[in-house]
Amino acid sequence: MTNIKVRFAPSPTGYMHIGNTRTALFNWLWAKKMGGVFMLRIDDTDFARSKKEYEDSLRESLKWLGLNWSEEARQSARFARYKEVTEALIKTGRIYACYETPEELEFKRKRALSKGLPPIYDRQALNYTPEDIENFKKEGRKPHYRFKLNDGEIVWQDAVRGEVKYLASNLSDPIIIREDGSYLYHLPSVIDDADFGITHILRGEDHVTNTAAQIQMFEAVGGKVPTFAHLPLLTGKEGKLSKRLGSLGVRELRQEGVENMAICSYLAKLGTSEDIRSFYSLEELAETLDFSKIGHAQPKFDVEDLKRFNLKHIHNMPFEAVKDKVNVSKEFFDAVKPNLNTISDIAFWDNVCNHEITPVIENKLLTDTAATLLPEEPFDEGTFGAFMNEVKAKTGLKGKDLFHPIRLALTGEASGPELKVLLPLIGRQKALKRLNGQKA
Repeated sequence: MTNIKVRFAPSPTGYMHIGNTRTALFNWLWAKKMGGVFMLRIDDTDFARSKKEYEDSLRESLKWLGLNWSEEARQSARFARYKEVTEALIKTGRIYACYETPEELEFKRKRALSKGLPPIYDRQALNYTPEDIENFKKEGRKPHYRFKLNDGEIVWQDAVRGEVKYLASNLSDPIIIREDGSYLYHLPSVIDDADFGITHILRGEDHVTNTAAQIQMFEAVGGKVPTFAHLPLLTGKEGKLSKRLGSLGVRELRQEGVENMAICSYLAKLGTSEDIRSFYSLEELAETLDFSKIGHAQPKFDVEDLKRFNLKHIHNMPFEAVKDKVNVSKEFFDAVKPNLNTISDIAFWDNVCNHEITPVIENKLLTDTAATLLPEEPFDEGTFGAFMNEVKAKTGLKGKDLFHPIRLALTGEASGPELKVLLPLIGRQKALKRLNGQKA
C-alpha cells in the first residue's frame, strides 16, 4: 500500500477561520484513518501580509483542536529551490515572460467578454521580438511570468466530485511570478508537494480550476500527480459566504466555550449524508471519514446551530473525555453536566459545592425552619424531596415560594442544577450553616 501523506498549507495572513479549519480537519482525519502523515506547510511567501502573530495563533488553534503534525515546511525557506525549477522550465519553454501592464490585461479581458469570449490570455507574449522586449525594458517595464499549458484535455478522478475534465484551451496560462519577482501560489505549491511526496490534496472546491493547471505543472517538474479531493465550500445560513463566516475562527469559538471535539464533529459531518453527532476522540471520528458521503452542494454553516450542538455535546460528554480538563470527580461531573453551558462552568459549581460561599437569605423564617428539619447524612437524590415535604408541611409554603429561598440559601444562586443533585454534593455541614445564614 502506498504511504499516505497530506498537508495543510495555510498562509499566515490572518487568523484561522472556520473554512480552513475544516480543510485542516479533513486532511488530518484522512491521514489518521490511512495510517499516513499529516504535514504543516506555512505558505508565507506574501511578506507584506504574513505576520508571526497569525502563525502563532494558527499553530495554537491546530494544537487545541488536536490536529498535531509530524512534519513541517516553510515556503519562505525554499526560494532557491523554486528559482532552480523555474529557470529549468524557462529553458524548456514551459514558463515565459510577459510585459503587459495590469491595465492592458484588464482591457484584453473586457474586450474578450464584450465579444462573448472567455477572458483567456491571448499569449501575445510568445510573439514578442527581441526589439519588443528591448523597448519594454527601456520603458522600465518588468516582466511577470506565466506557465504555458499544453493543449489537450486535463482529466482527473476527484475523490469527492468524481471525474473532472477541462480543456486546456479554455484556461488562461496562469501567472506564477509577479512583476516584483514574488511567487503566486501555483508553482511553489506544486514543487513542495512533489518534493515532499504529498499523495493526497484535500482542499476547497475554489481550487478546482487551479488543479487543472497544477496537474500539468506536476508533470512538468517530474512529480507524481496526487489524488485530489475538492470539498464544497461552506456558506452562511443565508446561502452565501458572509463576512461573519469568513472572520469566524477557532479563537473566537474557543473563547465562547465551544469544545474542540464539538467543532470537529460538527465540521466533519456538515454537508454529508450522515447525521451530525458527537464524537469524543479524533481517532473515532477518523474511522468514519468517507468521501463518498460528502454531498456536492455547499453546506450551510450556522454558528448558532454549532453552539446548540455544543450544548448537547457537553451534556452527553463522558467523564473520560473531560477528566484531564477538570479537577472534579466523575460523580460531581455527571451530576452537574446537564446544567453546564461550557465546561469551564464546572469551576463555578465546584466552588458552590465544595468551597465557602455567602448564602442569600430571602425568607429567614423559612430557612430557619428548614435548618431544624435538615435530615442526618447520608444524603442521596431522594433526600431533598423528603426534606422539602417536611418543610412544606411545617410552613405551608409550596412551589416557587418554597424552593426559591431554599436554593438561594444553599447555593447563593437563583438557578442551576437540581437541588436533589446538589444537596448530596454540598453535604449536611455546609447546608446547615447556609440555611442559618452563615458563610460555608
